[in-house]
Amino acid sequence: MPTSEISAPLLQTLHDALGGEVREWAEAQGLDGPGELPLAAPPPHVRADVSLPWALGLAKTARKNPMDIAAALAARFSRLPEVAEASVSSPGFVNLRLKETSLVAEAENGLFLAGPYKPRKLKRKILIEFVSANPTGPLHAASGRGATLGDALARVLRMLGHEVAMEYYVNDCGRQVDMLGRSLEARRDGKPVPEEGYHGSYLEDLARQLPPEAKAWSAAELSRYAVEALLKTHQEDMRAFDVHFDRYFRESELHARKALETTLDRLKSLGAVYEKEGAVWFKRPEEAASAEDDKDRVLVRADGRPTYFLADIAYHEDKYARGYPELIDIWGTDHHGYVPRLKGALEALGRRPAGFHVILHQLIRLMRGNEAVKMSKRAGEFVRLKDLVDEVGKDACRFFFAMRSPGSHLVFDLELAKKRTAENPVYYCQYVHARVCSIFREAQKRGFPSSPEALRGAALPAGAAFDKEERDLLVKIAWFPETLAACERELSPHPLATYILELAGLFHPFYEKCRVLDPADRERTAFRLLLIAGVRETIARGLALLGVSAPESM
Repeated sequence: MPTSEISAPLLQTLHDALGGEVREWAEAQGLDGPGELPLAAPPPHVRADVSLPWALGLAKTARKNPMDIAAALAARFSRLPEVAEASVSSPGFVNLRLKETSLVAEAENGLFLAGPYKPRKLKRKILIEFVSANPTGPLHAASGRGATLGDALARVLRMLGHEVAMEYYVNDCGRQVDMLGRSLEARRDGKPVPEEGYHGSYLEDLARQLPPEAKAWSAAELSRYAVEALLKTHQEDMRAFDVHFDRYFRESELHARKALETTLDRLKSLGAVYEKEGAVWFKRPEEAASAEDDKDRVLVRADGRPTYFLADIAYHEDKYARGYPELIDIWGTDHHGYVPRLKGALEALGRRPAGFHVILHQLIRLMRGNEAVKMSKRAGEFVRLKDLVDEVGKDACRFFFAMRSPGSHLVFDLELAKKRTAENPVYYCQYVHARVCSIFREAQKRGFPSSPEALRGAALPAGAAFDKEERDLLVKIAWFPETLAACERELSPHPLATYILELAGLFHPFYEKCRVLDPADRERTAFRLLLIAGVRETIARGLALLGVSAPESM
């Protein structure tokens, strides 16, 4: 039966054992224990399942040839129960080939156990804030990239045993909200929209939908109405995108609790502010000086109005006060200069720099063939996320957004995203899941074992050798938890998207060469059914972490 927590995966268990061997070796040499010891997949030309560059890192402090260190470590590693062979390659790598019994056991375990994994170190308590689009217009397509990054990262971190909450910050105060009300007022009264106002045609729709009593509303009342109406569309779009926030936190909550005043008083007591020209400024600490942010910043304007900078400081202080020691913010790349500014303010308040992470994602470029496109003529100046999802589907959107690291530019090919061929990356992965499901439907019809329970303990006939394609799949399945750990390190789901594509790519040569349902060899059939069940579960789990469906037929 599934358990609430998956036991330590094969490569994690192996990593712990390898680390113990390295520390023993270092101690015997009179050396301090090594730092990080990463596992790596070997290059294609190396006949191994795991490659370790550890000897290269130890060579400098040990003052020894890295090849000699690698040879000594390989001799120790070869004694471990999971290792079939340990070899050395230049300039100092130890390459491990794992025992096939361990690989099969790992694939089998995945059929019976459900997440989350046990945390590898300490369990982290994290608050991820993302999207947080201003409620002055509909969500645009770039918000989908931020939504995918935040939601997929939260899912991965939860799978790794961490406690994660997701939050959307609503800027429902300030000048932009005032201008929204004035813009809607102009639309209502048939007057020109202020030059600095919002000119999108969505306000025409909003003006037509105003209730009869709105004829007497002030600009302030209209702004409140518009914020609520537009925020509702944001929430609907996020639900349709399969993103479900734990909380929509409003800036107005901070103002109601006088949190901005409290934060400002704390900064004053710490000597982190000064007054100039009637305004209150944040005094940037000397140690926080950088080329990215070489100016002090206004907290309160000369007319007494607080800036967004002060509101953001108060908001992040509120996050910490709610018991989240670690914060992750996902912002668009246009906020690049804002990062050191906010970090400096939080450091001035005594917050650890290591507890605050900002992920900046690039914008996307939508293409139809060789042409850049705008999909929403009614929206005018931007492409709505809803229009993008309506055209290509949620699955394609989320997979395409997850395929690149946040800092990489993303060209989104609409025509490719709609193709139902192997050219389309998401279709390519989903098709493998559907293909395995169809094999199991046929297996059931023909009386082969098809349930996980019936496949427990399946193995090759005594003395039979693994085909390369079988072994390649087993090794790839074993790397799944390590891929999630890479997502955690890089604060991005793109290693997972790459992994799923590679696993799907290994299934195709297996399917072409290896007959799964063979009445003349029921033992090998049972083993191959176990193997492809592992492929099916791994792809389904990986797609689910990206927020993508795993159809059983296509």
